Amino acid sequence: MANRKQSKALVRKHIFPVRLSDIELDLIRMKSQDAGMSASEMMRRNALMRPLPKRLSKISLQTYWELGQIGNNLNQLVKATNTAIKMGRTPPANPELLQELLSLLHQCRRDIASDDIDDEDWEDEESDDDWEAD
Repeated sequence: MANRKQSKALVRKHIFPVRLSDIELDLIRMKSQDAGMSASEMMRRNALMRPLPKRLSKISLQTYWELGQIGNNLNQLVKATNTAIKMGRTPPANPELLQELLSLLHQCRRDIASDDIDDEDWEDEESDDDWEAD
């Protein structure tokens, strides 16, 4: 069967080098053999057809980080409260409320990390410095 003439746009003439460890290279070769295709074809399919991880805006990333810092402070307060209780002293805070607060904080961080960002938000990302609340 003769090869059909391909459009110039479809001819693969570019090489994209990737650094791999020996183990990674072996795994790719084994997976491509199992799939019955070349390693190049498998890599193309994985790179071009698999959905990418969700990206977060700069504001979401900063909020996520700040909530982490607040969580660290809460953990210190929880430790101080538990230590005071063990020593028979009056705790500096209500342990149940602290645990509830930590739980809410962790849920907020999970929600931020799982939010999907619209394409329109990414077009305006460069102007994030000028962002103002409504």
